[in-house]
Amino acid sequence: PGTYSLSAYSPEELYVRRYLKNEIPDVIVNVVVASNLERNLYLTTELIDMDYRIVIALNMFDELEQSGGKIDYKHLGNMIGVPIVPTVSRSGKGVNQLFDTIIEVYEGRDESVRHVHVGLGKVIENSITPLKDLLKEDPTCNREFSPRYLAIKILEGDTEVKRMLEGSESYPELMNIRNAEVEKIETTLNEDIESAIANEKYGFISGALAETYRPGDKEEAKTTRIIDSFVTNKLFGFPIFIFLMWLMFEATFSIGAYPMEWIENGVAWLSEIIGNYMPSGPLKDLLIDGILGGVGGVIVFLPNILILYLFISFMEDSGYMARAAFIMDKIMHKIGLHGKSFIPLVMGFGCNVPAIMATRTIESRSSRLITILINPFISCSARIPIYILLVGTFFPQYASLVFIGLYLFGIIVAVITAKLMRRFFFKIDETPFVMELPPYRMPTAKATFRHMWNKAEQYLRKMGGVILVASVIVWFLSYYPRPKASYERELTPHEQMEQQSNSYLGKIGQAVTPLVEPLGFNWKVTTSLLSGTAAKELVVSTLGVLYSESDADETISLSQKISQPNPVTGVPDFTPLVALSFMVFVLLYFPCIASVIAVAKEAGSWKWGAFTVLYNTGVAWIVSFLVYQIGLLII
Repeated sequence: PGTYSLSAYSPEELYVRRYLKNEIPDVIVNVVVASNLERNLYLTTELIDMDYRIVIALNMFDELEQSGGKIDYKHLGNMIGVPIVPTVSRSGKGVNQLFDTIIEVYEGRDESVRHVHVGLGKVIENSITPLKDLLKEDPTCNREFSPRYLAIKILEGDTEVKRMLEGSESYPELMNIRNAEVEKIETTLNEDIESAIANEKYGFISGALAETYRPGDKEEAKTTRIIDSFVTNKLFGFPIFIFLMWLMFEATFSIGAYPMEWIENGVAWLSEIIGNYMPSGPLKDLLIDGILGGVGGVIVFLPNILILYLFISFMEDSGYMARAAFIMDKIMHKIGLHGKSFIPLVMGFGCNVPAIMATRTIESRSSRLITILINPFISCSARIPIYILLVGTFFPQYASLVFIGLYLFGIIVAVITAKLMRRFFFKIDETPFVMELPPYRMPTAKATFRHMWNKAEQYLRKMGGVILVASVIVWFLSYYPRPKASYERELTPHEQMEQQSNSYLGKIGQAVTPLVEPLGFNWKVTTSLLSGTAAKELVVSTLGVLYSESDADETISLSQKISQPNPVTGVPDFTPLVALSFMVFVLLYFPCIASVIAVAKEAGSWKWGAFTVLYNTGVAWIVSFLVYQIGLLII
């Protein structure tokens, strides 16, 4: 997505070209939007220059037909030497035929496949020939791309191609010929070399479409214009956006509460069966406290995650998300970014890792880096189980307000961070904001539920993978060493608390606790934060394990366990104030390890990964300290 050519201007274009160079694919599927043929076929001309085997998927073909447009795609395919298959991805129409065509092209059975030169006019072609011939003769030259493609890119002055060819024997001669030919072209055509080549390619595309394509005459944009008059309006746009965000969180909490309760009851029922029928011992404790307490404590939030992704998928597929970026453009400019930064930030509501990777579409290096570094402050779906547990326990009457308040607070901290970074680290470097606003589309239930299920599948895999393993490790560290009395009889609640405190995990938690005691956290709370560095869901599973072990009643929920008075101190470990301080800390402290790796990889240096860990945790500590200490004064 975002790759409209293979010039090395933006990160995604560079990424695609390097992939083609290093992987050398058997067949390339070039997805072309049927409603925007001229712009999308420019990339096709570059792939033809590379001399790869290509199949074009002419997607959103239904929209072209609905507009009254017609295209002879078979004739067009024969003209450019590339088979074209009309597809409608949201319904799956044409996808099987696309796969069949890919196989035919790979096996050399498709008759429309032939190598065509995209003609660039006599003047430019005369300049390409000597460069191409020299590249063919030099055995030390790069062989991943065709000589013609390399010759065109040398003429354009492409820095990446220059780097690729620097080590070849003919490089000095190549550059001498290139400089002389560029001067000749620019003098003859009276325009710069890049514009000259682009104009010739668009001329080739226009000529091919003139014979095969007739645009529609129906007023397809009328509905889009009417909706946009409200959705992107200066007066109504922002309130509509805030309302939709509130509606998303309200539905996530209120609708999700019903299936969440059913799953919670199912986990409690299973714990009760194991508790009643299995003999006492470490295996029983592992099943009840480790696996059901840890994994069961997190899986109950699956319905809430599904509802959140249902909303996000619907907004993306309908075309609203692009409007949200447009609405936010002016606000983003005020913090030194632009609307393109908004899409990765909204994606962060789902998961910070793909959101950080999505910053590749931002051309400006400094804007991209700032967007990467502020993304972890956007509350990802992995934090939702923590919020639902604590909001549902301590703030049930104001659930949606507390929810949206946390998300907005994360955005505010991200904005302040962006302002500081723009002021002290980076000069103003904004690129003009240009974004296609696609027509509104009613997403199909199939496509929306498929996106939603993909996320659910990832969540369930995490349950059976990292969270299960981590829950067992947390249980082991909190279960051992055991006092001698535990081998002779059941420990009393007070003895269990003492055993936990003296366990391996208890010692680790107590060693770190002095750092976070001013925030209102005890060693169990601290331990859950430490485990959350692997995955934020582990915060809840760790609390589930620790509070399951210290409570003999397996039938009561985790929310009841954390709000009960501590047998040792006589007061609950969590109060509304501690819960608020804890949620703020979870919101702001450094993200999971996968996100830190993504930051380092996309920013191009591990120093930015280290910066994220130190800066985010420092901000989290200061803000949570203020919340807790000011709360104590007020209360």
